[in-house]
Order: sequence, then C-alpha cells, then structure tokens
Amino acid sequence: MNLLTSAAVPLILTLTALIALSHQIDLHSALIKGAQDGLTILLRIVPNLICLMTAISMLRASGFLDWMAEICAPMLKPLGIPPETLPLLLIRPVSGSGALGVGAELISTYGPDSLIGRTVAVMLGSTETTFYTISVYFGAAGIKKTRYALPAALCADLTGFVAASLAVRIFFG
Repeated sequence: MNLLTSAAVPLILTLTALIALSHQIDLHSALIKGAQDGLTILLRIVPNLICLMTAISMLRASGFLDWMAEICAPMLKPLGIPPETLPLLLIRPVSGSGALGVGAELISTYGPDSLIGRTVAVMLGSTETTFYTISVYFGAAGIKKTRYALPAALCADLTGFVAASLAVRIFFG
C-alpha cells in the first residue's frame, strides 16, 4: 500500500481538527452532537429496515422469486438481458446483501469470466437497492408519500440492467 493511501484518513482528520480549532469550534461538543443526531436517525430507520429484511426473507423462502423468474424470462431476451440474471433483477431493487448473494451464486455457477458472470458484476455496480434507499432516506427525512420517486428509481434500475447487459456484450462480446 502506498504512503499516501495509508496517510489519507489521518491527514483528513488532522486537517479537520486544525480547521475547527482555527475557527474556535469545540471539537468534542461537535462530535457528541453528531453522534446524538446519528442515533436519532438510526432510531427512525431501524423499523423500516426490519420490515424490509423480513419481506425479503419471506419472498425468498416462499419460492416467489423463482416463480417470477420463470414468468419474466421471455421478456428479457428482447432487452438483451440474459434470463439467468433474472433472480438478480428481482432482488437487487429490494436488497443489496441479497443481490450480492444471488450475484455470488450466479458467478460461481457460470464463472467470473463468462458473459453471465461479467453481466452480473456490471449489473451490481450499475443499479441501486431502490426500496432500501427509499425506505432509509425517506424514513430518515420523515417523508411519507414517495410520489414519483419509486417509479422513476425503478425505471433507472431497468435502464441500468439493460445498459450493463449491453456494455458487457459490446466490450466482452
């Protein structure tokens, strides 16, 4: 590891402390206030996370994700998305850890250098855990009505999936 990488965090912390001191800011009080605010936000977020994780576990255990994969597979071919990636497409908007598990399973099944393995890797980097993000950030901000945020975010996810698949086909054929 190079010296700059090793020293980056200590340098940033030292620089922040020096700037705070030069502006006569009580660093300890600011740190404690930030920690209190963080805990307050955590208390608002946790119930949403518990509900989300419970729903994911129920969908996975019930076989619903496998059933949806069978139904949606014919629609994926015109979009250029390998049907084998459908479990990832279904779980990614809901759960990042679930998507990593599905992605790891697909990569171990098809290989990291296969078209499917590369597509899965690019899809994981090109999309977001939409429901998680909306529940956490909107929950933390106290927003109850998401209005167009969810449909727009799901369209962005679909665009990310299609673009990831296209990019892998273009660059890795």
